[in-house]
Amino acid sequence: MASGLQLMLLMGPMLAVPVPAPLTDALQSVRVTTSSGQASGFQLTFAVSARSVIQQSLLPLGFFDPGIRVVLVAVVTGTPTVLADGVITQQELSPSAEPGGSVLTITGEDLSVLMDMRHERECFPGLPHQARVMAICAKYAMYGITPVAVPPVFTDVPNPLVHIPIQAGTDLEYLKAMASEVGYVFFLEPGPVPGTSLAYWGPEVRAGLVQPALTLGAGAAATAETLSFTYDGLSRTQYTVALTEPTSKVQITLPVPDISLLHPPLAARPSVTLKQEPVPDLSDRSVAEALLLGLSRTSASADAIRGTGKLDVLRYGHVLRARRLVGVRGAGLAYDGLYYVSSVTHDIRRGEYKQSFTLTRDGLGSLTPVVIP
Repeated sequence: MASGLQLMLLMGPMLAVPVPAPLTDALQSVRVTTSSGQASGFQLTFAVSARSVIQQSLLPLGFFDPGIRVVLVAVVTGTPTVLADGVITQQELSPSAEPGGSVLTITGEDLSVLMDMRHERECFPGLPHQARVMAICAKYAMYGITPVAVPPVFTDVPNPLVHIPIQAGTDLEYLKAMASEVGYVFFLEPGPVPGTSLAYWGPEVRAGLVQPALTLGAGAAATAETLSFTYDGLSRTQYTVALTEPTSKVQITLPVPDISLLHPPLAARPSVTLKQEPVPDLSDRSVAEALLLGLSRTSASADAIRGTGKLDVLRYGHVLRARRLVGVRGAGLAYDGLYYVSSVTHDIRRGEYKQSFTLTRDGLGSLTPVVIP
């Protein structure tokens, strides 16, 4: 790899360990995709030949079989970052008559795919959302998964005499369904130590430490190769909930609370709201459940500003991480400031490390006077 960049590859049935040197030498490229609220994926490409260790022993012995665990760690300027921790879901061998043209491609997903393998039917009497999340994630502790569940904005503890929450589906389906109900996300974050992951169930984190700024138009000091922005005026929607008072049967229409209950604002001037819609599917729901569902719909449409770009990690000096904040400068008064990194794609080849990314924000103008490098 290039100076300042090292890539560590670990594999194994349950516990991933460093792979043999011939396999590291055969690795041609790595792609890892991380998105907020979605499973991360990875793809590894190896050069193979008829007499290579891959063809002679590793493939026949099941070294690349589906279910094998894979951990990828990038070390940039001495700082290790766990890019992926998951399992293989597919392998593809492409033989070629051209010398050096044969390749083996390994595709996989993060460890959340293990939560989507079996249909479960469980009852959770008297347990709020966060307690159900902790109970489900505890089943995967052997994979180094540590759960973190943030209580919803409006607490709704089900009365066992009236309603008992029932899971009828895979663990992953149920975790995501509960997150969608309250405007939250669920995902697995690999690291910080290889072989461990954080199972996060809560709102998108839009506070805390900010990653080094993406700088535009600064010549040799620029850190982003490209970055463009789009303002979608039809993205943001004001949702309302219609509730029926049980005694008088009078219907009351309430606006959904401001999204800042879940997401602290990142822009000085929020995007305008041109659309208004009622929240559907509110039958047999309590007031707290109705408001949580409305809050979920509002959070999904809050970000009207979207930025897409590319950078060279070796020039940037850091690995840009998804699901965190980053500063932008050099884009002008309207678009400078802090953004939420909603997705990142890592492309690693010998001698280079590129990233494609997507940023989102709720409006125009920066809330900070300057963007810290």
